[in-house]
Amino acid sequence: MNLYAEFAERIRGIVTKIGLADPVDAAGRLRFVVEPPRDPSHGDFATNAAMVLAKGAGKPPREIATAIAAELAGEPDVTSAEVAGPGFINIRVAPAVWHRLLGAIVAAGPDFGRSGLGGGEPINVEYVSANPTGPMHVGHCRGAVFGDALASLLAYSGWKVTREYYINDAGAQVDVLARSAFLRYREALGREVGAIPEGLYPGDYLKPVGAALAAEWGEKLEAMAEAEWLPIVRAFTIDAMMAMIRSDLEALGVHHDLFSSEKALSSGGRDRVTEAIEHLKARGDVYVGRLEPPKGQLPEDWEDREQILFRSTAFGDDVDRPLIKSDGSFTYFASDIAYHYDKYLRGFRQMVDVLGADHGGYVKRMQAAVKAMTGGEGSLDIRLCQLVKLFRAGEPVRMSKRSGDFVTLRDVVDEVGRDAVRFMMLYRKNDAPLDFDFQKVTEQSRDNPVFYVQYAHARCRSVFRQAGEDVGREIFAPGALADASLNRLEDESELSLIAKLGEWPRLVEAAAEAREPHRIGFYLYDLAGAFHGHWNRGKERTDLRFINPDDRESTKARLALVHAVADVLAGGLALLGVSAPEEMR
Repeated sequence: MNLYAEFAERIRGIVTKIGLADPVDAAGRLRFVVEPPRDPSHGDFATNAAMVLAKGAGKPPREIATAIAAELAGEPDVTSAEVAGPGFINIRVAPAVWHRLLGAIVAAGPDFGRSGLGGGEPINVEYVSANPTGPMHVGHCRGAVFGDALASLLAYSGWKVTREYYINDAGAQVDVLARSAFLRYREALGREVGAIPEGLYPGDYLKPVGAALAAEWGEKLEAMAEAEWLPIVRAFTIDAMMAMIRSDLEALGVHHDLFSSEKALSSGGRDRVTEAIEHLKARGDVYVGRLEPPKGQLPEDWEDREQILFRSTAFGDDVDRPLIKSDGSFTYFASDIAYHYDKYLRGFRQMVDVLGADHGGYVKRMQAAVKAMTGGEGSLDIRLCQLVKLFRAGEPVRMSKRSGDFVTLRDVVDEVGRDAVRFMMLYRKNDAPLDFDFQKVTEQSRDNPVFYVQYAHARCRSVFRQAGEDVGREIFAPGALADASLNRLEDESELSLIAKLGEWPRLVEAAAEAREPHRIGFYLYDLAGAFHGHWNRGKERTDLRFINPDDRESTKARLALVHAVADVLAGGLALLGVSAPEEMR
């Protein structure tokens, strides 16, 4: 039950009744909004409908607002509808509206807030996709958590989601990885290898790989020429690195439905890169030309020559992009086009890529490529995750020896736990820098959001344990709360808490449409604050306590309220991949 959507439809009906045009856009969506007022003292709902309709109607916004407000005020469950400012309408409703809402929440249980917004449309969410050259670092951690939570949010909101990891197992970096592992293999054989040469991966994480190679191959690899041992060691090491990455992701509670290989795009009789280029060529979007030199200092890879170019400026990019290098091999961009073309051929018209902040220059070109190769049918949404800075009590955290030069994801999870990592990685918008302090995320205080929200859920569960002792478990047995006398909830604090619960369905849809799962964390913190505040009022006023053995009806109504709060908190935490503890000590 989405009260905001319900009131939006009521207003739409009123708009039609008073003779104004149906306020929908080309996609059939309402052009106005119904939302909580910024100042709760202004009412329960606010709408900008009059201001949206004014231009088309050729009337002043306040005149339209007055007409709509008059109609609203005549409805039996509306206690007032007042025009404010340039034409906003503030609406107040009777307590019965909140009682009806609470009954719907209790009936829906964990499904309250679930939406069909996505209409079952397939969507591919690709996230993490770290190069398989070592353990995951804390920068990968933020993208992993963001992508995983976004996928959950979209699935909860009605999309058919595929969670995908793209393995970059082709190119120069995996050859460097293989040579680094071969050095550790020789070390495992007892050879003196000295300092790790410049350009190779120095981390100790490759020592077990070298030992495993030595155990399987003995001295045979050492006797081979590089052209022979390189593909063997490369495949072995990539498998080992992916096993490590999967283990790191498991520790973080991150899962994928599919692991796609870059190398597989051009193997097994398939050449998806050539297919994609030929597809673009057939559409007239590939040509032979010469690029102007970029302004400022020339990049090392710039080539002043005729080359095969993608006409990306025709689709919103700043410059056209080369597809084939001077040595005849494909550019990285060509491989990325092929990968997204492959997604399109697999039936995905909607795609989301979650990338690090250093991929900012990648956005326009890839969106241009998807628009071109799908004829405008496909869309690519690229979400960039900014850097994470680690602190301990305000001091920067030292680097990890095991990794060589960065703090690993496993280091962070092992120290503070999965829940703290996931919640705090989502408690800030993805494109804003994030400071993560190990000490603060383990504090048991209101200043630690993950503790504050989990503690609210644990408090809810403690109410039911106490109720079981004081009035018997049968009062809240499955289905027992459905006939609670919810009109017994009359206090302003109780009604305010129900109103906060009522925001949940609207919040979920807005977060899914904006692809901003951090909104879930913010909402849960506010809901937790409302519940803790109501709990504290019960300490001051005995008549507001959840359990009163002498008044089973009010107890049952208040248990219905607590049950609803617990369900929404647990559901929201689940979307973030965070546990909802039954108790906390």
